[in-house]
Amino acid sequence: MKMLLAVALGGAFGATGRYLFAAQALRLMGPGFPWGTLGVNVIGSFFMGVLVEGLALRFQLSPEMRVFLVTGVLGGFTTFSAFSLDVSLMIEKKELALAALYAFGSLGGAVLALFFGLWIARAVLS
Repeated sequence: MKMLLAVALGGAFGATGRYLFAAQALRLMGPGFPWGTLGVNVIGSFFMGVLVEGLALRFQLSPEMRVFLVTGVLGGFTTFSAFSLDVSLMIEKKELALAALYAFGSLGGAVLALFFGLWIARAVLS
């Protein structure tokens, strides 16, 4: 139960940060390009790298604090950071074909799934 609470609390912080960042990006840059989404994806991936490596090399945190920060805060901020970590770990293990399959499969599959969802919703609801 403590793990679930840690994830939920961290997720609230991360999602709030994503909302505030995206709102500020929209205000500053306008609606012509998804700068907010791009920003949280890149920033979240950067912090995922710093946090995971920092935890591996220097800092010992409780399992609850780890899931609070990694799954909760960063997962709430952007799940793209988890995707980036998965791809980078495959590349570091020299699993280049698997990393490419996962990266292109995730990106292409997600975009295709979104369009399929749009198509289904339009067909059913219009």
